[in-house]
Amino acid sequence: MRILFLGDVVGKSGCTSIKKNLKNIINQKNIDFVIVNGENAAEGGVGISEKISNELFSYGADVITTGNHVWDLKETAQYITRENKLLRPFNLPAATPGEGFGIYKVKNGLKIGVLNLMGNIFMKKCENVFESSVLFLKNNVLKKNFDFLVVDFHGEITSEKMAIGHFFDGKATLVVGTHTHVPTNDARILKNGTAYLTDAGMCGDYNSVIGMNKENSLNKFLKKDAVKHFPATGEASLCGLIVDANKKTGLADKIESFIFGGDLI
Repeated sequence: MRILFLGDVVGKSGCTSIKKNLKNIINQKNIDFVIVNGENAAEGGVGISEKISNELFSYGADVITTGNHVWDLKETAQYITRENKLLRPFNLPAATPGEGFGIYKVKNGLKIGVLNLMGNIFMKKCENVFESSVLFLKNNVLKKNFDFLVVDFHGEITSEKMAIGHFFDGKATLVVGTHTHVPTNDARILKNGTAYLTDAGMCGDYNSVIGMNKENSLNKFLKKDAVKHFPATGEASLCGLIVDANKKTGLADKIESFIFGGDLI
């Protein structure tokens, strides 16, 4: 079982590269299941719409995860109640629209669970992510409720991400961080068999400031005339990882970082 996870898709640049390349990548790499974090996929670089979600699905994404920008487009709160392949963070307050976890069928009758979590440090208000994870695991067990489990941890700081990785070690196939838009170089399999990467990076133009136009971003830092952040529009690098998962144990046999095209090629 080969799983491709792609980090935060940023604006038109990221969407265009996924449209152009994802199906070929799936075929060339023999990918069975694709998860994409889409919370920055809107043309303005924040939020996601029904139209963009459906486009990402048509390009080859099986599930879309999100994070703190999930509600930046008002329409998403209604759309997410109708689309179970679009997830919002699991540890948002209970009355929040949509779901933070889903189970999806893959080949040969196997099932994959996808859990979307959000960190508590320097992020928008959500429930304690560790307490929410404890409650999740009481009712959701690897190889009992599903054959594989992927956790997208949308968080700001590396220590919180690493702690969640160790917390889920042996209980998930993969724990991968999103949100910072910079791929880290620590892809590995933890002691109890869970694949881990602190941050997948982004699918966007790296001739930028985390996907946003660099001149405008510099002007903001220099307190010069600047407008609202908007995405860079050059060729995107697609960043993420590929995991080979063992169908008997549900754990990882192999993890490798994945970077395709653009400035990071």
